[in-house]
Amino acid sequence: MSHQLWSWLLMAVGVTGLYLAGKRSWTGWAVGLAAQGLWLAYSIATGQWGFLVSCFVYGAIYLRNLRAWLRPAPPVTAEPEVTSCAGS
Repeated sequence: MSHQLWSWLLMAVGVTGLYLAGKRSWTGWAVGLAAQGLWLAYSIATGQWGFLVSCFVYGAIYLRNLRAWLRPAPPVTAEPEVTSCAGS
């Protein structure tokens, strides 16, 4: 695969993931996580080892965010009402 095609493919997948995450969809984090497989392949194919390290770091962050989005939110508890003792 040509470097030009890699660049466009990686850009399209990355922007798609960010767009979906910005729309508050958990699928954005899943797309970003899946994109790390492409970065891994790109890194190995081109011998650019910095990308190899970054795909594991970014992958860990995407996985953390995906898990946070899929975890149910804790129930919201009401704050106790505070009454003032004005004039006491």
